[in-house]
Amino acid sequence: MGHIRLGRLPRTQKWKEVVALVGGEGSAAAIANATMSAAEDNFQQGSADPLLVHTVWLLSQLPDAARSDDFPQVASALGLSVPANATATDIAVAIGEAVDAHARSLDGPRTDLGEMARLAAVETLARALESSTPSLFGPRPNEAQEALKQLGTEKQFGTLSREFFGRLTERVLTHFVSKELPLHVGAGRRFDSIDEQRAFQESIGLHARQAARIVEVYAGAWWSKARFERELTPERTERFVAYAMKKMRDELRRGAD
Repeated sequence: MGHIRLGRLPRTQKWKEVVALVGGEGSAAAIANATMSAAEDNFQQGSADPLLVHTVWLLSQLPDAARSDDFPQVASALGLSVPANATATDIAVAIGEAVDAHARSLDGPRTDLGEMARLAAVETLARALESSTPSLFGPRPNEAQEALKQLGTEKQFGTLSREFFGRLTERVLTHFVSKELPLHVGAGRRFDSIDEQRAFQESIGLHARQAARIVEVYAGAWWSKARFERELTPERTERFVAYAMKKMRDELRRGAD
């Protein structure tokens, strides 16, 4: 397959504003907003990215799959290879491999946004499951599966979605800004050291994850309603992703005011 890369943003006026903020005294919130504005086309078009949509669809399916008496078999029907008594790591790795396999099955090119979605899902799911399985004496049988079941509520799926969209947006923003930040390190520049530059980049990521709170309630309500109506389909998921991404863009703009 081919590979569509986000690359460096074109030297438009909006990107020049990002550069000016980075080189000056722009806050993490202001730079996140300016970067989102400059990357508007990338971010908006990416809402329909098939790998992003498939990733979110898989996340929406997993809690109910974990309720099955034969979790590995049901997971296999979703494209996930999960062993019996799977650990949190097993499940997180399985979703990454499933998204990767889905990418290979598509006729179109593979995108950087799809890869960012895959990585964000692996990290989000691993953290969510590991935080729910703090056994002092090692993992108990089916402990991770039980933790996955607990994500199947409106509140918990909302929390999972907040973490996912926050980490995805963090990856998108830092993908662009990280290309510019190193140019502003050194005597008489914005950052005295690489450590300062890295700390600032991390603050942009933190801002993105905090902004993702805007999707939490919406995501939980969407999942609950779609599940009740037995319509947790890829098509409905695509509409959900598009609106969630819009809410993220709008929130980042508000956060810079």
